[in-house]
Order: sequence, then C-alpha cells, then structure tokens
Amino acid sequence: MWRRSTRVLCRHVSRREYSRICPPPAKSAGPLIRVSNHIARLGPPKEGPKPRQLLSLPPFPGHPLPGKRSHEDGVVSRVTAVSWVKYYFDGIYDSTIQSHFKQGLVQMECPGLIEKEGQMKPMRKIRPSEVMEVGARVYIPVSVVESRVSRRFDCIPSGTLYPNADEIEYLQRRVKYKDSAIIVLNKPPKLPVKGNLPVHNSMDALAAAALSYGNNEGPKLVHRLDRESSGLHLMGRTKESVSLLQWLYTDFNKGKSLCQAWDDACEARYQRYWALVIGSPKEKEGLICAPLSKVLLDNGKTERVILAHQSGLEASQKAITQYRVLGPTINGCSWIELRPLTSRKHQLRVHCAEALGTPIVGDYKYGWFVHRRWKQMPHVDIEPTSGLPYKLRRPAGLDVQKGSVLSKVPLLHLHCRELVLPNIAKFLLILDQKLDNLHPAVSSKPDILRFVASMPSHMKISWNLMSSYLV
Repeated sequence: MWRRSTRVLCRHVSRREYSRICPPPAKSAGPLIRVSNHIARLGPPKEGPKPRQLLSLPPFPGHPLPGKRSHEDGVVSRVTAVSWVKYYFDGIYDSTIQSHFKQGLVQMECPGLIEKEGQMKPMRKIRPSEVMEVGARVYIPVSVVESRVSRRFDCIPSGTLYPNADEIEYLQRRVKYKDSAIIVLNKPPKLPVKGNLPVHNSMDALAAAALSYGNNEGPKLVHRLDRESSGLHLMGRTKESVSLLQWLYTDFNKGKSLCQAWDDACEARYQRYWALVIGSPKEKEGLICAPLSKVLLDNGKTERVILAHQSGLEASQKAITQYRVLGPTINGCSWIELRPLTSRKHQLRVHCAEALGTPIVGDYKYGWFVHRRWKQMPHVDIEPTSGLPYKLRRPAGLDVQKGSVLSKVPLLHLHCRELVLPNIAKFLLILDQKLDNLHPAVSSKPDILRFVASMPSHMKISWNLMSSYLV
C-alpha cells in the first residue's frame, strides 16, 4: 500500500503543464525525416507557434455605448467586456470575438501587481460577462483586428458632373449614424471633402444630393478630412446644429455654461486616428507640442505647412497631438494611434513627418525623401522574444497592388478610427429650453455619442500583411 501511494505521488510530481502560447523548446534542433506520399525527405524541424503581440484598446471611458439606454430605473447601465470589444471592432464577426474569449486570449491589466523591468505588464484573463470599470484597458491579439477585407476598392464609383444613382447609393451605405441634428459617415479615401470647378464628386456635392433625407437642404460640413485620408466624418443637418458644432470644434477658450451636463460632454469630446508610419518613434507614447506655420513655395501657388521656427517672427498656430504606438515595428513600419487636441491643417501629417521623424506611409507631400530611402533600403527588424527577424508573409487571396504597404505606390495610411462628441440633438432642446425637466423620451437618451469606423481596404490589407505571422 505504501509503495503504490509513492508511485502515484512520483507520477504526479513529474508531470509538467506547458502553455499553449509558449511551448517548451525542441530537444533536438537537427533535421528530421518527413514522409509524404510514400516519399521520405530530410527537412528542418517544424517551427513552433509565433509569440503573440497584443493590441491595447483605449481606457474604457465609462460612458454608455450608443444604442444602449444610459439609465434604467435610475441606475447607470453596465457595459460588459464582450460588448466593449464588439463595439470597438465593429467590422469583426461576433463569433470570432467570442472564440477569443473562450480561448482566454482577451486579457486586462492587473493594477495591483508591480511591473518588472524588461517584462510584460502583469495581466489576467477576463470573462465576456465581466463588467468594465472606468479606466480599464483590454488587450487582444492583433491578428483578430480588421480581419475582414472587402473585395471592392473603397473609392467613389465614378466622377460625373452630377451625382448618379450609383454614387448616391454608395454614399448612403457609408452612413453610420443619422438623427435630426447630425450625420456621421465613414469617408472613403480619394474623395475630396470640398469641391471646386474641376472636382465634381466632392463630399459637399454628393451630400446635398444623397443625404438630404427629405430636408430642403443637404447637410453642411463641420470639419474636414484630407482627400487621401479616410474615416469618420461629421456633418450638421440644420443651421442650429451646424453653428453649435462649429463652436464646438473651435480652439478658442470656451466658458462654462448653465448646463453642467453639456460642459461635461464637451470635455469628453475627442478624435482618434490610426496611421501606419515608416520607422518607429523613440518613445512608445507621448505628447507633441509643435506649432505650425504656412509658407508658399517658389511658384507662389502651392501652400505648405511646416513646423514653426523658434524665432517667433513668423505667424504660427498652436498644435498639440497625443500619440501611442500600437504594435511592434515590422518591415520598417509601425502602427500608431494619434489624438489631435487642436484642429490644424495637415497637423497629424506634419507632426508625424517632422516632429517624430516617422512620416505616414503614402504621404508623399511631407515624407517623399523618406519614402525614397525606404524603397531602396528595406529594414530588418528583430523579434525581442526569440531574437529572430520578423518575416513579412503574404496571405493568400489578397491583392497587394491596391494601395497597400507592399504596392509600388501605396495610398495614404491615415484613418479617423474613433469619434466621441456630445449628443447634439438632445442638447439643442436642453439649451433652448434651459430646463432640466425634459420629456422622459428625451432625457433617457445618452449625453455622449461614440462611433468607430473600420479601416479602408488598403489599410486592412496592410494590417493583415504585417500581422499574418501572429496567428
């Protein structure tokens, strides 16, 4: 009896449990004999799984998600982890996100543990039903993000003098949100926002024909995106909403109003962009405070934005941008997140090219010299865990010639990913009546609206190409 218990104990002690993500190294690194179709071949040993790189979501702001009731019986509605991840990655299948939760690949920071130098942040696995708290940051593998790639190229169908039925239908499909005050749509690349005589299919002309929705006039522009950039674009439907949004997007110091909820909603407003840059910033995150000034080139017709000189003799505008690196550097490029705190022309492009020294891929106006060197000298990056160089694999079935990072002339990789702003339709009623006792149907609406837009096709292809090794 004693010998049998001893054997059982020894078996239990000698058993080892290995992680599926980090398996033990192979005992022999020599060549192996593999047999396929009754033919023996001598080849290298099978490679293990690649180390996972995690993408960190922004800290949870604590506001209710759009489409959810902000209050239920006087209690603020709770947001679960799976709802937050599904909302932030709108273009991903729900089954894919659920499978990542079941496999334990979705993690969250542990604020109680101390981070050691040279090691990853202490994290723990989370359940899909776990309630999100304010400031909580969720991590998910980058291979799940933007995995769906559209076969159709994201550009306007044609360029006619007057919008045709295909252009009107195409633009209506890009609308993500519409109410009595605003319209939010996902602007495709290569579509100008403001048109002139040689430009016919601009955003303002198409919106007047396709996005009026029964009104006498179409929506008006509030802020502008560059022609080559893409992402969330905001438009006002009435004169009152347009004037309120224009006041909201000015950089002047705004005083406090009589409505505390409106002041809180204005402070919560922000925009986040995703960009693919050549190189990697020295610091993983930081704040860029670099004023901008406009100059004319030799011909006197082309305007260019540059960093203002320290002398202060020329006119300059204050420009502030927050940035954060999203992932590792692969093939000499890295994904970063940008949050402009001021609204200046070409602010993000100039700050990336001149302040950080990492121009955006496809930005030939401010990064043409780096693009020329980048094409001639491919960069080799080393994976910090294994010490091996990154391998940029080409997934099957993707056309890399449609403006992606591997095409000869890539398109601009700058996308307005997230937009948070006050609920203009609700606050127009509150500010006009100057009362807090509104109809229950109006008071139950959320004070803040949050929108997330998926990347265009060429940026999705670049993302999949650079994260294909992280399966």
